[in-house]
Amino acid sequence: MKSSVKDVNTAQKAPVSSGTENTSTMDGNEACARVAYKLNEVISIYPITPASAMGEYADAWASAGQRNIFGSVPSVVEMQSEGGAAGAIHGALQAGSLSTTFTASQGLLLMLPNMYKIAGELTPAVFHIAARSIAAPALSIFCDHSDIMAARATGFAILNSASVQEAHDFALISQAASLRSRIPFIHFFDGFRTSHEIQKIQLISEDTMRAMINQGDVEAHRKRALAPERPVIRGTAQNPDVFFQARESVNRYYLELPAHLESAMQEFAVLTGRRYRLFEYSGSPDAERLIIIMGSAGGAVKETVAFLQARGEKVGLLQVRLFRPFSIKHFMQSVPGSVKSIAVLDRTKEPGSAGEPLYQDILTAFAESVQGSIRDTMPLILGGRYGLSSKEFTPGMVKAIFDELQKPEPRNHFTIGINDDVTHTSIDYDATFSIENKENFRGIFWGLGSDGTVGANKSSIKILGEETEFFTQGYFVYDSKKSGAVTRSHLRFGKTPIESSYLVERASFIGCHQFNFLKKYPVLQNAEHGAVFLLNAPYNRDKIWDKLPAEIQSQVLDKKLNFYVIDAARISAENRLGMRINTVMQTAFFAISGILPMQQAISLIKKYIEKNFGKFGEEVLKKNFQAVDEAVAAIQKVDLEHKKPRGIDTSASPLNLSYPSFV
Repeated sequence: MKSSVKDVNTAQKAPVSSGTENTSTMDGNEACARVAYKLNEVISIYPITPASAMGEYADAWASAGQRNIFGSVPSVVEMQSEGGAAGAIHGALQAGSLSTTFTASQGLLLMLPNMYKIAGELTPAVFHIAARSIAAPALSIFCDHSDIMAARATGFAILNSASVQEAHDFALISQAASLRSRIPFIHFFDGFRTSHEIQKIQLISEDTMRAMINQGDVEAHRKRALAPERPVIRGTAQNPDVFFQARESVNRYYLELPAHLESAMQEFAVLTGRRYRLFEYSGSPDAERLIIIMGSAGGAVKETVAFLQARGEKVGLLQVRLFRPFSIKHFMQSVPGSVKSIAVLDRTKEPGSAGEPLYQDILTAFAESVQGSIRDTMPLILGGRYGLSSKEFTPGMVKAIFDELQKPEPRNHFTIGINDDVTHTSIDYDATFSIENKENFRGIFWGLGSDGTVGANKSSIKILGEETEFFTQGYFVYDSKKSGAVTRSHLRFGKTPIESSYLVERASFIGCHQFNFLKKYPVLQNAEHGAVFLLNAPYNRDKIWDKLPAEIQSQVLDKKLNFYVIDAARISAENRLGMRINTVMQTAFFAISGILPMQQAISLIKKYIEKNFGKFGEEVLKKNFQAVDEAVAAIQKVDLEHKKPRGIDTSASPLNLSYPSFV
């Protein structure tokens, strides 16, 4: 059977149209909230990590009097629980308002009763979800898809974004499709991974939003509102004689929804140049091995597929965007007929099930296609679990899955990324396998919650994203305790789009903003050969070497690092900036990284200090500007010539210094 994939080698988005949109640097929460705010009139919220920021943005914009595309300021109301927020949304929708909310995890579960009613009454709306683990053996604030899967029977359509740009774009596309189809949508993206990842994106103009939202669809929604002048009966109790029939009456709306969504995506492509499909294929036109996945992890798979394809391997990726209703027709059109084996990856676990949700849908789709003679044969289909509670998912794991698909007896219902030594479900992978783009800047910055490290790195991303042609990515690893705990900032900059949906594995720059971390954490574990190492320490270049742990000394020498030291705490204290060393360390970073010419970097740092702190007065600006100037002069490069690791015989073979992985 020939491949049914159309234009498999043109799966990349078309160039963005010029003149109607501009770029900005932001995280997924802001990217989504910007659109949701502009398209709605009532926004009912209740804070829950990692979705709280979306509601906070909406509240701030409403307080500032920002208007939506209809010319009014949305009413933003915080309820006493997520259940209350869903109830308020339901009421507002029945009154004919356009209404939305933002939530995750247990918060979404509290909304389920109202969601069944909203969908059952065919009421258009979009709930934006930063997907997060449901508490099971323990509470976790991090990402998987267990909350989304708990809502899949509500009748809401489920559309998935895999990047910050998609979170922005799909917020509009889902709203347009919901109004056209009358089916409410869950629009979700990965909590913390996409919701808190910062990237440069193309902003959608208000003109584009107005063009996408059909006024006739809006008026039709308003006319269905409960109103004395248009009395209808709604919300009744029904007996066995009619309930079954009423429940089945919605079928045609769900059958028609994929076409409505596809139409909205096509219109969006005309307006912006960014083309999306219900199922996005990339890879070899004649792929024999295929990975099917939802969410941000598709970025890691896509990179690995391109790497393996360039080496002659026939592999591919199918990214699922529309999960509910699942369109078997569109799915089968997207799968190359040459595929012999498939791994379906779910970011959730359903204990006791025959298989996880996406895996079961793919099995059903192929079984029905073979029965209906749409496809001749059934490929081998394996199910696997990955990434629960934001567990890392890397190219090395992707390669291991493709390798597993070639084995004579591959493991089904596998796990990847952990060592299951109890039920032995895990696939082994090569943790050293890396396909990091060597042309990109790749930095890891170790800081302490509330010391300003994360804020400084976000500012650096903004500077490079908005003041240069660089593509940017910033991802931040927080401890659940947040303030006062370790933070790690993973930054990438480059001249080409960045899709790496995993932590920096081979860093060209390491910044350690707390000297005591050297004795506690594997700060230099990910430093590549010849990387830059910037350390905040209370010692100058003549004294610092003897203060370093022996293991750190050995790594600095073995990896031939370019080692710089600065006493940021002293400079901050002298300029009365307290514990926040962000201004000093950001300046030092730009000074020694060489990303920008020195004078341009200093000018831009001061510009963003004025932008961020100008409201606090001239004195605050003066202190920060002084810290910037002093930081440039205070950077010291450590001379490593003739240096030896303390207490180590360098005539012996090199030490194998392996740190435990830090999670």
